[in-house]
Amino acid sequence: MSQILSKNITFVGAGSMAEAIIRGLISEAGMQPEQLVAVNRSNETRLQELKNQYGIRYAAGATERNDAIASADIVVLAFKPSDAAQGLLDLKPMLRKEQLLVSVIAGLSIDMMEAILGGTGWAIVRTMPNTSSTIGLGATGLSFSRGVSDAQRQLGEEMFRSVGIVSIVEESLMETIVGLSGCGPAYIYYMMEAMIEGGMSGGLTYEEATRLTVQTVMGAARMVELSGEEPAELRRKVTSPNGATQAAIETMDHCGFTDAVSKAIRRATERSAEMGAAISASIASHTK
Repeated sequence: MSQILSKNITFVGAGSMAEAIIRGLISEAGMQPEQLVAVNRSNETRLQELKNQYGIRYAAGATERNDAIASADIVVLAFKPSDAAQGLLDLKPMLRKEQLLVSVIAGLSIDMMEAILGGTGWAIVRTMPNTSSTIGLGATGLSFSRGVSDAQRQLGEEMFRSVGIVSIVEESLMETIVGLSGCGPAYIYYMMEAMIEGGMSGGLTYEEATRLTVQTVMGAARMVELSGEEPAELRRKVTSPNGATQAAIETMDHCGFTDAVSKAIRRATERSAEMGAAISASIASHTK
């Protein structure tokens, strides 16, 4: 039996990323809703929304919240980066080294978590999933602390493979994963917005331009996956000399399309590191 199916998971934070993982674990991994518990600082309305939508449990009161955290096999840290230092300090009394701690907080390093929790030996999985985990097509980067056992490592991998693919990397590369795949869906949505606008400017209705754009993007991604060919080679195959596609690509090149995307990924990577530095400074102030 899959390891994940025997575990109880508590989500600390109930935002969009927590919801994406919750939905994926239920719909794709086959977990039972009652195995999942959501808690947050004060927004019980949001917790009730998740309960109504997915059937999971939630804990709103302080005692129930603490019990849900202390009794979990896996604790998913899914609160905002700005709340990381104080949030972890608040959780510290409830956490046990036998638990697997899974962080989806951008910029929060394993060293920072260990500093707050008071030393090494904690089993920590640092992750960067994206929201496509909601439909089982996520892309998640994973790094592990030295305290993670082989069984826990497998459990962390299984948890996120159930909602997509995983890339296991050295922690120094996690910021790049944030910039590439963590933020990546937004880049594609932005491109799709532009494609829809282009179709409408040529006379198509919004509905038809959207339908064609969605199918085009899905087909292109699937073609790369199934053919095994490089995107550049596939692009060359559909770019006839002096044809319409070549004219379009030349226009994109003139507008700096490739450079813009590359710079966007680098800037997102830098911003993730900046958020990490801010968390580190906050940790230093909280632990003095």
